[in-house]
Amino acid sequence: MPGMESINRTAIELVDEALDFAGELDVAGYELDNGATVIDFGVDATGGVEAGLLLTEIQTAGLASVNTRLGELAGAPREYVELSTDHPAVALLCAQKAGWELTFEDGFDGLGSGPARALVGQETEFERVGYYDEAEFATLAVESATLPDETVAEHVADLAEVDPEGVFLPTYATGSMAGSVATAARAAELAVFRLLEVGYEPTDVLHAAGSAPVAPATHDEALAMGRTNDALAYGGRVHLQVARDDDRFDQIVSTVREDYGTPFVEVFDDAEWDFYAVPESVFAPAQVTVDVVDGPVYTVGETDEALLADSFGYR
Repeated sequence: MPGMESINRTAIELVDEALDFAGELDVAGYELDNGATVIDFGVDATGGVEAGLLLTEIQTAGLASVNTRLGELAGAPREYVELSTDHPAVALLCAQKAGWELTFEDGFDGLGSGPARALVGQETEFERVGYYDEAEFATLAVESATLPDETVAEHVADLAEVDPEGVFLPTYATGSMAGSVATAARAAELAVFRLLEVGYEPTDVLHAAGSAPVAPATHDEALAMGRTNDALAYGGRVHLQVARDDDRFDQIVSTVREDYGTPFVEVFDDAEWDFYAVPESVFAPAQVTVDVVDGPVYTVGETDEALLADSFGYR
């Protein structure tokens, strides 16, 4: 994107903020033997809602506004995360999207998101968006129940072509409070990615805003995977402004799934808990409004608060 600053350079300012205010955020930063920095947002550290909001800002490289609000779910108070961006292609697809699989022989297993992906640029969305980054820093947010070690950091450094000292790994468990917040902030990203998947030009998406309820925190990572994905598929709501009309907007919501109405715990169970065995098309928000500039306004999909209340364990 002409004139856009390196998203890894903008992200490092937010990483510095996390390190400077680690105590207030209940996160913990430390340096590995090879000089890389790990920031624990919710593995051994407590983290929290504010940590989750900053984590989301890091994942979107400061190109999105993120906040919480108190809403309702099934008639009861529930906290929601709201995200909006005027740079949806870069902020959501080239940064926030979790597209970097981290699986190692020593047993470490995680999923990477954030601006470091743009230094590698091997995923389809970078070609479609036309954005690649160059920087001396690489920030990769790692979703894992285990904190990354030197092997993970070296892998990131090698692919991103930076020194290990320039690698920063904010890490969180899915079921942590920060993890629940960061995942709830993905509703807009899922909608824009689904548009890309059905063939729509991602650079024609001019603005994206999304909200979803924050799933209850849990130390049960399998339950967390189910709840956080349910929050998006059955409670995620998105508003998009786009430059061009299309007849495929009805395909970007979760209601088009054949197994719509099935909690994600069951979806993952059927896939034997292999995240990559689940078709990407099932990851979509519940409801989307699409405003076409100088054109019509479409609303597709619907939320299912009863399913969410059951998934969240409401009594």
